[in-house]
Amino acid sequence: MIPLVVKSTDPLAVEKSINILKKGGVIVYPTDTLYGFGVDANNNYAIERINKLKNRHSPMSVIACRFEQAMSWTNIKEKDIEIAKKILDSSSTLILDAKKNIVSNKILGKNNTTLGVRIPKHKYCYDISKEYDKPITTTSVNRSGEQPLNDPKSISKIFGKSIDLLIDDGKIKKSAGSKIYELKESQAIRIR
Repeated sequence: MIPLVVKSTDPLAVEKSINILKKGGVIVYPTDTLYGFGVDANNNYAIERINKLKNRHSPMSVIACRFEQAMSWTNIKEKDIEIAKKILDSSSTLILDAKKNIVSNKILGKNNTTLGVRIPKHKYCYDISKEYDKPITTTSVNRSGEQPLNDPKSISKIFGKSIDLLIDDGKIKKSAGSKIYELKESQAIRIR
């Protein structure tokens, strides 16, 4: 199956993406750093599809459109809010304690208790997160151990038969992805 390819500027891009997510589909979408695989973060079938594509089983982060949305999925302490804002404003991922039943345990870290959250500075990410209002996974488009793909043509060639929708925003300049921090005892510790 060849995926549907839609430009990120298409007025129906978000609506088409939401329809795919609701059906357990896999989308590939642009962020401010890389292209990401996205599924409904509560859909175990869709999460398994990503795990098979990437040849790995490990935690995945989720995107949010704004700080308040991201924090509503976590058990952040009041005293840590300013630290979290600073990190999330810098296009980084922050790992926090997750609220129960917010996402599938299949994407949680550390004893199924932590969740990585990110607020990409990209219009498509903002729009899809705002409209879907459920956590959507974000993980680089690559097989485990390989470099992330940043060109829709390469993505389509390698993963085209295994994804349902590709949101095309052109080639994204090479990046290592977002920095990842974990919040422990009111300290932000850089992991990557």
